[in-house]
Amino acid sequence: MSIKSRLAIPFAKRVKKSVLKWANNPLKTQEKVFQHLVSEGCKTAFGKDHDFVSINNYEDFKKRVPINDYEGLRPYVDRVVAGESDVLWKGRPLYFAKTSGTTSGAKYIPITKESMPTHITAARNALLLYIAETKDARFVDGKMIFLQGSPVLEDKSGVKLGRLSGIAAHYVPNYLLKNRLPSWETNCIEDWETKVDKIVEETLPENMTVISGIPSWVQMYFEKLIEKTGKNISELFPNFNFFIYGGVNFEPYKNKFESLIGKKVDYIELYPASEGFIAYQDTQTEKGMLLQLNSGMFYEFIPATEFFDENPTRVSLKDVVLGVNYVIILNTTAGLWGYNIGDTVEFTSLQPYRIKVTGRIKHFISAFGEHVIGKEVELALNEAIKGTPINISEFTVAPQVNPEVGLPYHEWFIEFETAPDNLEAMAERIDASMQEQNIYYRDLIEGKVLQPLKITRVQKGGFHEYMRSIGKLGGQNKIPQLSDNRKIADVLSNFKAGS
Repeated sequence: MSIKSRLAIPFAKRVKKSVLKWANNPLKTQEKVFQHLVSEGCKTAFGKDHDFVSINNYEDFKKRVPINDYEGLRPYVDRVVAGESDVLWKGRPLYFAKTSGTTSGAKYIPITKESMPTHITAARNALLLYIAETKDARFVDGKMIFLQGSPVLEDKSGVKLGRLSGIAAHYVPNYLLKNRLPSWETNCIEDWETKVDKIVEETLPENMTVISGIPSWVQMYFEKLIEKTGKNISELFPNFNFFIYGGVNFEPYKNKFESLIGKKVDYIELYPASEGFIAYQDTQTEKGMLLQLNSGMFYEFIPATEFFDENPTRVSLKDVVLGVNYVIILNTTAGLWGYNIGDTVEFTSLQPYRIKVTGRIKHFISAFGEHVIGKEVELALNEAIKGTPINISEFTVAPQVNPEVGLPYHEWFIEFETAPDNLEAMAERIDASMQEQNIYYRDLIEGKVLQPLKITRVQKGGFHEYMRSIGKLGGQNKIPQLSDNRKIADVLSNFKAGS
């Protein structure tokens, strides 16, 4: 054990003590953040337009600040991008995080001098709390990799512009720089497949101890390693003992990953967004991720079932309850106000406040009023493959409204690494779980409005080919696991597996 790994353990204990201090005083912590945001917001154009000076409490705030998405804040963001100061937050941003938009095209999310450190601190603390819990810091002596976007940044009116993961690459602590892979040159490669091939070359001879990234793209990396060597990941990297991921529910991919790795490993789930680092898994023994309450973000929550109502319920942390699917709303030191990032979450614990991501408010199926959400399809799939040798590479679900024969149905596009012997039996298991979870779906089946779901097998590599066809192969791009239309499904139909 090196000096670095020995020092990491007492440092991790100190950080854990600091985290527990605010985690055990959640409402006081959030009130302090709220007061700071309002006080600083008074000095901005947004704050003046919304009468921040007269805000004394959260009820006042709700009356003055509407729920916004990017389009709602765009007039202010455009002013920031044009070079104006003190618009959404004091001064000008340090960076713009570029993300993919829908109606708005590219989105430019401001990252400020105050907000940037919270991204880095949260990522660091996720590792340190793992060390504090396991009392094992040996991984810091090995090599660590994060499959991420290019760190090359552009200039936008005097502000650096890039993907969040590329921006974060500039903040790797000095004590980890020697451990970090891939090389800077490789990280700058834009073509994803070329980049992964180069990462394979660079990592093969190394003592890899930590690997992280979006599961579907890490899987591609693992498969290339195995194809090149004929060995599983634990044979190649015997000291690799935990995987860090974010962006998707990992459960449907877990069997496949453990098959590729060749042994069970620990997992750390992160919830980083361009708008803020919202949560991370703080323990291996409890479900959910610790909500970051002292990171310059004041959270609001709206029940997902009410979100599209004219006057939905809008609450702060003190009024949330377990078992409710909420749309999460952010107010941040980057100048985002009443901002809907589009994610839905559910609390797994209120002491401390831990959450799990349940889906996207825009990613649902309700072509017939069934209101199916991401959490339901993920659980149904997990239950269907539990205890079986079936391995899933990727999946997505869409309604089939106009089938050539029979009633409409939900079509599940699944790419299998290890396929079931009986596809119809698997479809029946999934459908039974969906009916048990969702009363609306069950009523539509029983009322002969829908027929039970059908599984369409996607050829191996089909989802990668789909992502390539839309120019989103690699990086932080991921496929929605369900949608209310056939836009994705109709393209995936070109990649059906042979019977």
